[in-house]
Amino acid sequence: MLKIIKNRFEQGCKTSEYPKKPISLYRRYRGMPVINGQCSEEIVDRCAALCPQDAINSEEKSIDLGRCVFCGQCEAEGDGEFVRFSTNFELGSASRKALVTTGEMPDLADHSRRHFKKLFGRSLQLRQVSAAGCNSCEADTNVLNTPFFDLSRFGIDFVASPRHADGIHVTGPVSRNMKQALLATYEAVPSPKVVIASGSCAISGGPFYGSDEIVGDLNSLIPVDLYIPGCPPHPLTTLHALLKFFKQ
Repeated sequence: MLKIIKNRFEQGCKTSEYPKKPISLYRRYRGMPVINGQCSEEIVDRCAALCPQDAINSEEKSIDLGRCVFCGQCEAEGDGEFVRFSTNFELGSASRKALVTTGEMPDLADHSRRHFKKLFGRSLQLRQVSAAGCNSCEADTNVLNTPFFDLSRFGIDFVASPRHADGIHVTGPVSRNMKQALLATYEAVPSPKVVIASGSCAISGGPFYGSDEIVGDLNSLIPVDLYIPGCPPHPLTTLHALLKFFKQ
């Protein structure tokens, strides 16, 4: 016992102080895009042609974060003249429309104050549903349960049964084989309930966009309350979205 106590004092607290203190990610992380609206149309057209997800609208000079997989090809084209990715991980949105951005996002906390804080402000239980995901989104979600993030300290937990949940957290493009299982899980969650679409696959189909084997748009099946873009979303992106949407 004394060795355990000694070891605890030597190691100190491993849990991040975020959100009380800001946290900076490594410079190679691709977060919120910074878009140059004055960029020449030639470069914008080249970037749009390179985008594997058709996420760039060359006329509006915007990027659809719901489709974007943050591959960075648009940043490499023209040496970032049109797009460069910042290290800002605050990408969550309560609206699918707001994910089509020119570099700014609406405040999630304002939406939560008007809709969800009174319902889920003290405790939030979520059922994770992997609807044919590649396991990247699922792995980065599981990281939130490690001592560094310690999601439970905020009163947010992932539970085993949808009947014990306040909502579902969906990852993956929703394959045809997973469609019925997803709908059954959604129906099993007692009302009022929330739906979170996490990752570009759940939001738009991601790399599988346009395939007949997937649904690709979770909102076309069930109403989505919170969108968390990324491929996969960084754990801090998910944490920020959950805290802003349900707690602040």
